[in-house]
Amino acid sequence: MARTPEEDQAWRRAYRAWLGPVLAGELPGVRVGVIGPPRSLAACAVAVLDHRAPTAHCPGGRVGWVQTVVVDPPARGRGLGRAIMRDALAWLRAEGAETVALQTTSDGTRLYRGLGFEPTGEDLLSLDLRGA
Repeated sequence: MARTPEEDQAWRRAYRAWLGPVLAGELPGVRVGVIGPPRSLAACAVAVLDHRAPTAHCPGGRVGWVQTVVVDPPARGRGLGRAIMRDALAWLRAEGAETVALQTTSDGTRLYRGLGFEPTGEDLLSLDLRGA
């Protein structure tokens, strides 16, 4: 979450700058799935294929991340969140991801659990290195 209006504007500018090359297909390992026409999207999700060190749970180190799953409030309750997630998961599977991780809010938990996601028992910690 942005702490100030300036921080909010800065991340939105950075996101738009990142999104251009992604949508143009210039950034491999990232897929933006959308439902609906441009300028009036009903749902979207970003899937990212990440290459990490192998673990017992993921020996090949190919981890998928799903983020920015959004369904327009008037379009909720029609299965669009599930549809956009299935698209993201199918793409990650085709790209060789062995496991998929995501962060959720309480609003999204039921959707993700219904798709087979389970709590890991781990705490997600974050450190902002920009000010350190």
